[in-house]
Amino acid sequence: MEPSTLVLAGILLLALITVESGGAFLVRVAAGGVPANDLQKSWYRAGHAHAAVLLVLSLAILAFADHLDVPTWVDWIARSGVPVAAILMPAGFFLSVLGKNPEKPNRLSLLIGLGAASLTAGLLAAGIGAIATGAGSA
Repeated sequence: MEPSTLVLAGILLLALITVESGGAFLVRVAAGGVPANDLQKSWYRAGHAHAAVLLVLSLAILAFADHLDVPTWVDWIARSGVPVAAILMPAGFFLSVLGKNPEKPNRLSLLIGLGAASLTAGLLAAGIGAIATGAGSA
């Protein structure tokens, strides 16, 4: 792996510690130690799940990103799209239901859509880049 890829992988692995602490928070919510309504509970769970899955997916993409034969801007999207989504989507889930007994998510839920767009761009760049690189070397 390239040194810059290893650095990003290290950052992503350390970011998983925040997901671990989010899990501890969810345990406190489920045990009644942190007051939360049904909307908050479901959105907190969704935020936690998206954070974990997207960080692990980011690591999986890095496993082959150094081998892509694509323009620099495509490589950048392939490497950063999913990690950016791993920040935006969970932030949207958590931040949009903060407060005392919200009835619906606030405008920060827009972060979920922005994260989804970043996720899609990253997956497209990595997927098409992998297919193009594989087909080009066959």
